[in-house]
Amino acid sequence: MSLAPQPRVLVIHGPNLNLLGEREPAIYGSVTLPQLDASLHALAGELGVSLTTKQSNSEGTIIDWIQDARRRPHDQHDPHDRQHGRQHDQPAQPSPQAQGGLIINPGGYTHTSVAIHDALRAVSIPVVEVHLSNIVGRETFRQVSVTGVACAGVIMGLGPASYLLALRYLASLLLASPLLAPAQEQAPTPGKPPTH
Repeated sequence: MSLAPQPRVLVIHGPNLNLLGEREPAIYGSVTLPQLDASLHALAGELGVSLTTKQSNSEGTIIDWIQDARRRPHDQHDPHDRQHGRQHDQPAQPSPQAQGGLIINPGGYTHTSVAIHDALRAVSIPVVEVHLSNIVGRETFRQVSVTGVACAGVIMGLGPASYLLALRYLASLLLASPLLAPAQEQAPTPGKPPTH
């Protein structure tokens, strides 16, 4: 009997997050990126999720990672499969980079990148945007998230806990666990008062 593979979650840290711990600690805190990643990996282990973390200052690289994370149809076959050794009766394997969910902190691209927004809208996996600081309480130009509207949700202002809560949410979703999963509202029976 084989065990089901662990759900996979990708964390993308955007521009300047490599400077965590030294860049404006009054706003972003003193935790470094390696420390943040270590806490995410520890939580992923507890939750039973396979986690990959990446950081880039380049918009194009971030878009490539988002596109690589998408699920692809499993039932489509490459017409050249036979020459590559796979028979048509064998199912196509998912991309090695395909993920079950995505956590992204686009950094400064949050407020400007229509291209990242479009990439996020193009993937068929749940995405949570996170921010260490409360962007709606900062400068006017930081208060709008161009990318956040393309995500399932946005968690901000809680420091590293923003990332941890996003990971807990995605794990609950991917493992079909009630842990922080959205509550299913039951429609009240006509003539019977709601129970909450």
